[in-house]
Amino acid sequence: MDSINGRRFLGSKQPVALPPFFFSDLLPVIDDLAELKVTIFAQAALQQKEGDYRFLRFDEFANDVSLMRGLAVSNDSALAGETLNRALEKAVARGTLLMAEIEIRGETRRYYTGADKAGRALRQRIQDGQWRPAADGEIELLPPRPSIYGLYEDNIGLLTPMIVDSLKEAEATFPRDWIEEAMRLAVEGNKRNWRYIRAILERWQQEGRWGEKTGRRLRRKPNRSR
Repeated sequence: MDSINGRRFLGSKQPVALPPFFFSDLLPVIDDLAELKVTIFAQAALQQKEGDYRFLRFDEFANDVSLMRGLAVSNDSALAGETLNRALEKAVARGTLLMAEIEIRGETRRYYTGADKAGRALRQRIQDGQWRPAADGEIELLPPRPSIYGLYEDNIGLLTPMIVDSLKEAEATFPRDWIEEAMRLAVEGNKRNWRYIRAILERWQQEGRWGEKTGRRLRRKPNRSR
């Protein structure tokens, strides 16, 4: 008997209610059988979840025997994993599912939610860092992280209009964790000023921070002195 977290799943007689938009909006346009199977699986699996925040880990798709057997029908079974990845990518691109990634002990893991209001709220919490793994596959929501403006004011100095503009530009240019780390280094080095923090960020933008890149192009303000 196939199961998710010890509960009977697709092989059970528990009814699954597909939302009306599935028939009106999705079924007419989904032309990939694997995507259709993954979409139905996700709708059914999310309904069996409990609590206010429902999500599916990638391994819950990959470890379901019935789903993977179904994905292998048209392909060599050795390629079922690739078929799953492609189907999930299509479902996310279509907006049927929402996906967020989080790094846990050096490993990037994928989490999928529905595209409803609750799913969007959960994905935003994950992206904002208000999430961490808890026991038994559940999630633990964390208090909101202070804004970079609060971090600057608490650790670096007074917020002036020019500093606020600089922080807004940095927020649009660099990953948040880079800005937080640069502020921490400024505090540790007793260099509590924006120029020092900005220099760190620009160096990481050019050279990478411990091998990682932002993937964003550095936007510079035009030099008005010319």
